[in-house]
Amino acid sequence: MSCGPVHEGPSGPVPRTPLGWLGHEGFRLFFPLGAIHAALWPLIWVLVQGLDLPMARMVPASIWHGYELLVGAYGAALIGFLTTAAPEWTDTAPLRGRPLWWLAALWGIARLVGFLGWDGIGMLGGAADLLWMGALILYLLQLSWRRKTDILLAFVFWLMLLFGAMATSRLAFALGDIDLAQQSTYMFGFGFLGVLGLALARIAVPVTNLVLDPTERSSPFRPHPGRLNLAPGLILLAMAGTLAGLNETVTGFLWIAAGAGFMDRVAEGFVGRQSFRAEILLLTGSSALAGSGLMMIGTAALGAGWSLYDGLHVALMGGLGLGVLAVYSVAGLLHANHSLPVPWQTRLAGVLLLASLVFRIGIDGVTGLAWLERSLPLASVLWAGAFLTWLAAYLPVFLRPPLGDPAPLPGDAGFATADIAVGE
Repeated sequence: MSCGPVHEGPSGPVPRTPLGWLGHEGFRLFFPLGAIHAALWPLIWVLVQGLDLPMARMVPASIWHGYELLVGAYGAALIGFLTTAAPEWTDTAPLRGRPLWWLAALWGIARLVGFLGWDGIGMLGGAADLLWMGALILYLLQLSWRRKTDILLAFVFWLMLLFGAMATSRLAFALGDIDLAQQSTYMFGFGFLGVLGLALARIAVPVTNLVLDPTERSSPFRPHPGRLNLAPGLILLAMAGTLAGLNETVTGFLWIAAGAGFMDRVAEGFVGRQSFRAEILLLTGSSALAGSGLMMIGTAALGAGWSLYDGLHVALMGGLGLGVLAVYSVAGLLHANHSLPVPWQTRLAGVLLLASLVFRIGIDGVTGLAWLERSLPLASVLWAGAFLTWLAAYLPVFLRPPLGDPAPLPGDAGFATADIAVGE
C-alpha cells in the first residue's frame, strides 16, 4: 500500500478566505474547535462550582462536566481525525466546505446547550449530538461500501457503541436517573478509550518509522500485527463484564487486563535514543496513562488505596487527553504540509497537561504534600494552558492557504499491518 493519498477526482479550487481554509479539511476546522472547548469548558465548570451558582440540571454537575468534556472536546477531535484519516485510508476525496460546517454546527449547538445548562432545551442538545455522531457513522459506512473495504469497520463498531452510550446518557439526563447517567457516561469514556486504542495502533507504526527514517526509504519498525486490536478488544471484554453485572473481583481483573493491553503498546516506544523524541513520547505516554488508569480502576475494585475516580481521571484525562494532543500535533503538522519534529510548544503543552493531571488527582498520602490534594482551580488552569499553547502554535498554520495535496496522515501506512492482521 502506498503511503501517499490517491484521491478520486479533482480536489477542487483552493478557498481564498481564512474561513474557507479552515473548512478545507476536517483537521483544520475541528482540531482548533476541540482545543478551544477543552481549554474553556473546565474553567467554566470550576467557575460555576466556585461561585456556587445554581445549575438547572437533574443530574450532578460533575457528571455533566465529564460528559461535556468527553463528547465536546474529545468529540471534536474524533470528527476532525476521522474526516481526515478515513479518506486517506480509503483513497477517496475528503469532505470539504459545507459538510464540515454542518457537522460543526451540530456539534456547536450541543455545546451551547451544555454551556447554558438548562434542562428545558436539553433534548435539542441531545439531538444535535446524536445527529453528528450518526452522520459520522454513515459517512464511514458509505466510504466502506464505495471502496468495498472493511478497514473502517472497527471504527464503525466503536462509534456505534459511543452512539448507544450517548443516547442512554441523554435519556438518563432527561429522566433525572443519576445512576444510569453516571454508568452510561463512564461507558462512553471507556468506548472512547477503545477508539484511542484503534487510533494509536494505526498511528504509532508510520510515525515511528518516520522518526527512525525521515527519508521514508525504509520501514525499520515492524511490530507484530496480531497486537493491533489487543487493547480495544480487552476494553470491550471489561465493558461487557461490567454491564453484565459480574462481581467486583471479576470485573477488577478484567479492567487490569484492559490496562495491560495498553501497556503492551508502551513497549513499542522503545526504539533506542529516538524513544525520547516528543512524537514518540506523546504516543507512548498516552498508552501508559490509559493503561495505568484502567489498572487503577481494576485494583480499586479489588481494594487498593485509591479511588475509582482517580483511575478514571488518569485514563480519561491523562490517557485520552495526551492522545488527543498527540493526534492534534502530529497529524496537524503533517497534513498542513510540514515535517517533523513537532514545535517546542507541543512539548510544553504535554508538560502542562501532565502537571494538570497531577494536581487533579492529588498526591496526598504518596508524598505527604497535602496542599496538592484536589487543587481543582490550578488543575483547570494548567489544562487550559496545555490546549491554548497548542492552539497558539497551530492555528496560524491552519489559517494559511492549503498548498498542494496534503501529506499522508499517520495511519495510512499503518493499515498495511492492519490488512495482514485480518488476513488480506
